[in-house]
Amino acid sequence: MRAVGRLSQALAEGDGISILVEVSDADAAGAAERQGADALVSLQATLVVREASQLPLLHLGDVREAGSAGADAVVVPSDAATWDAVHVADLEGVVRVGNAEDLERALEEIDPEILLLSTDLGSDGDPLESLLALLHDVPAGKLAIAELYDATAEDVAELERAGVDGVLVSGDVAALVGVEPPNV
Repeated sequence: MRAVGRLSQALAEGDGISILVEVSDADAAGAAERQGADALVSLQATLVVREASQLPLLHLGDVREAGSAGADAVVVPSDAATWDAVHVADLEGVVRVGNAEDLERALEEIDPEILLLSTDLGSDGDPLESLLALLHDVPAGKLAIAELYDATAEDVAELERAGVDGVLVSGDVAALVGVEPPNV
């Protein structure tokens, strides 16, 4: 049985920003976990990823697939019908918003606990600046994940200073998670 609230717990706990890593197979899941990821994200092969790691798992696809593949949470658009399906599947819902209008609609119609801030495709602006501007409109008490796949350590530090709870990245995360404190 899946633990309800695992993703939100991972985002809210701990020191600093949580690193969520998109992975596509068991090897990538294991590598991300060893490198210090706080949660995993998968579009396909979610069941394989779930079997390879006990980290919270966020699914980027269909709600039904997420539930049957052992995901803890699923990314959905900001429509009420999809939101109802998330709760029926006993998953945490993460609402993707790409601009201020999406955010306002999501907050008014759904009022989710977790928001995935993404940049509009085709936008000419700096993705980091767009995410920071969108974060400004997120109310206190909501958890915010910034979708910035090719984030640098400096980007992650800036997002953390701004109050982002997590950042969704891809690839090698060792350089993004910081240095572990020494064992004493």
